[in-house]
Amino acid sequence: MRALIVGRFQPFHNGHMEVIKKILEEHSSVIIGIGSAQYSHTLRDPFTAGERHLMISMSLEEKGIVNFYLVPIEDVNSNPLWVAHVEALTPRFDSVYTNNPLVRRLFLEKKYDVRSVELMNRTDWSGTSIRKKMLDGKRWEDDVPEQVVRVIREIDGVQRLRDLAMQD
Repeated sequence: MRALIVGRFQPFHNGHMEVIKKILEEHSSVIIGIGSAQYSHTLRDPFTAGERHLMISMSLEEKGIVNFYLVPIEDVNSNPLWVAHVEALTPRFDSVYTNNPLVRRLFLEKKYDVRSVELMNRTDWSGTSIRKKMLDGKRWEDDVPEQVVRVIREIDGVQRLRDLAMQD
């Protein structure tokens, strides 16, 4: 059985890693949808789909996890069409993991097995919190896998965020 999880992963963090590990305890593989793939270079979505793809793949492979598929998914801005859009971009899946009420409803209406994910350490392990730490010059590196730190340093991601936060 294959599962689907969709997230923005801005950036991919330790909470995401733990959720994917738990999903793989129940499924033979996982499709990781990189949501809002068309957005980058904003305070809410600073990293490109390619950068997020690299963060996720390098982090999972470092942990010996290879039974995953990464699929960038652009928004279609039409809720009735969104599930069909996801289905068109991904391999077949049996279960969907989400805590988003809208995503839950949309997949339930298409008769999917929809499951919740346990959120862990939301104080530190949330994209919003991590991006805020980067902007504030606080330590964020312990909240993400080592490979994510490498990618963010390689692309000068912290400075990118700071530049995006500047006002003229």
